[in-house]
Amino acid sequence: MAQLLLLLAVSSEEQSVKSGTVAVASSPIAHEILAYLVEYPEVQDTLEGIVEWWLLEQQIKHRIDQVKDALTELVAQELVLERKGHDTRIHYSLNQQKSEEIRAAVRRRKSRPNSLQ
Repeated sequence: MAQLLLLLAVSSEEQSVKSGTVAVASSPIAHEILAYLVEYPEVQDTLEGIVEWWLLEQQIKHRIDQVKDALTELVAQELVLERKGHDTRIHYSLNQQKSEEIRAAVRRRKSRPNSLQ
C-alpha cells in the first residue's frame, strides 16, 4: 500500500532516483500522506480512510503548531490573557481592558479585501 501511495504521489518524471533519494512531488497532500506513512510504516487504508483519518490527523498536528504560535503572539501583545486552570492546562481569554482596541482591529480586518474571515 505504501508503494502504491508513493507512486500516486510522485509524478512519472519525478520517479527518478538520484544519489539514493527519490524526488517527491511538491503536492502538499502527497507530502502529508508520505509523512503519515513514515510515522506509521505498517499501516494501510482505503482512499476514504486516508482522507478521513490520516490527512485529518496531519492537518490537526499542523494547525496545533500554528495556533500555538498565534496564541504566543497574542499573549505577547497582551491582547489575549493566559491563566493556568484547575486542570493545570493553560486557558486563554480576551484581555477585556483592550476589548475596544481589539474589536476595532477585527472590524478593520474584515472590511479589507482578501482578508481571512
